[in-house]
Amino acid sequence: MDELAEGGHSAPANHSKPHFHGHRERLRRRLLEQGPGSLSDYEVIEFLLFGAKPRGDVKPLAKALIAQFGSLAGVLSAAPRDLQKVPGMGDASTAALLIIREAATRLARTDILEQPVIESWTQLVGYCRSIMGRSSVEHFRVLFLDRKNRLIADEEQQRGTVDHTPVYPREVVKRALELSASAVILVHNHPSGDATPSQGDIDMTKEIRETARRMGIELHDHLIVTRSGESSFRSLGLI
Repeated sequence: MDELAEGGHSAPANHSKPHFHGHRERLRRRLLEQGPGSLSDYEVIEFLLFGAKPRGDVKPLAKALIAQFGSLAGVLSAAPRDLQKVPGMGDASTAALLIIREAATRLARTDILEQPVIESWTQLVGYCRSIMGRSSVEHFRVLFLDRKNRLIADEEQQRGTVDHTPVYPREVVKRALELSASAVILVHNHPSGDATPSQGDIDMTKEIRETARRMGIELHDHLIVTRSGESSFRSLGLI
């Protein structure tokens, strides 16, 4: 019945069916009977595309996405403009992948909302890497904390080119005051994959720390995240 609904009509008698006939139903049965672990990365992407493309075979497109971006994580982290460069990826398909990424981000955020971030540091680092680590441009975020070091807000402050994000210390502190934050954690990514702080990163961090300190706001740390790792200014003795 599912294939009838998705195709819009049944195949005429005695006519050969397309090679992918029944494929969606077989995937659904495998998922329900054997669990999500039974699916390969491209099959997970197929599922995500089913709603956007209710007819036809999406396996070639799913495999093309994996080939283009290297992995399931790479596909889900890709920018919309890059996804749409892959033949067959229209607005509906791109939106289907973007909303999954947003759902995963919000799920990860719940792990750090109800407890002091210092006590959930591993989850915090994992969350930051998941939302920024694979980006092809630099993003600068600020995590605003209350007096109990619980997360008040997580906001992107700047977005730059491949290797440069302009950061304005006064804007960071101004926003902290608006939120009545007692402390902040700075986070940005290095698209190069090297999490080593640059001299510019160090100088900018010192400027923000001094500006914040004058207003009674503590800088807990500055994290640099990449697709494969991270570095902490506090652990490096830079704060």
